[in-house]
Amino acid sequence: MKFIDKLERKFGRFGVPNLTVYIIGCYVLGYFLAMFAPGVLNMLSLDMSMVMKGQIWRLVTWVIVPPDSLDIFTIIMLFFYYSLAIFFFYYPIGTSLERTWGTFRYTLYIFSGVLFTVIAAVLLHVFTGGYVVMNGIAYSLGGNIFTTYYISLSIFLAYAVTYPDLQLLLMFVIPIRMKWMAFVYGLFIAWDIVSYLRVGLWVGVVPIVASLLNFVIFYFSTRDMNRYNPKEIHRRQQF
Repeated sequence: MKFIDKLERKFGRFGVPNLTVYIIGCYVLGYFLAMFAPGVLNMLSLDMSMVMKGQIWRLVTWVIVPPDSLDIFTIIMLFFYYSLAIFFFYYPIGTSLERTWGTFRYTLYIFSGVLFTVIAAVLLHVFTGGYVVMNGIAYSLGGNIFTTYYISLSIFLAYAVTYPDLQLLLMFVIPIRMKWMAFVYGLFIAWDIVSYLRVGLWVGVVPIVASLLNFVIFYFSTRDMNRYNPKEIHRRQQF
């Protein structure tokens, strides 16, 4: 975390306060466009073939592209984000993380997820040429596979790691700790990956890994890895 400490000392003023509000705004705008102006939404997605033709705004505007449907995870995420959660004595996920980590670190976490996704889109376009072949048929890689779904999920996972023993009421009735919720969502992620690989659609795994890479880095950077050092193991054995 020393590297992040250095970044914070140098660029801490660039943190975005209340970033969660902007994330929610992107979701709302994205669903609004999906319902009333899908053609406009398609012009904003992260389609690298169109970016190469000069539509560079897609490198930024894709963040408003919502998941394909309102599944249970999206509903739960919106529940946590909105102030309704305060009524049940739980701080909204994003606000709590920002207060715990600080504005800069929370901003860095979100922006790194966005950046990793863009890098993945570029690499995917370079190595596939913008097409994937399935059953002998070439399909164009549009921008709909890149959304903020898994970036939002990474926020939830980071919250679970930060507050593993925090208890919430699932469906307002069932008490469950955050760490077990994270475990369940981990199974959902694994299922998504397996589902893509089973049909040979490996390109669908790339956005998942890229979007969650910020969480992986965060998780291992906050672990006490020194305890696995051979010298440290020997010292404990001697003690």
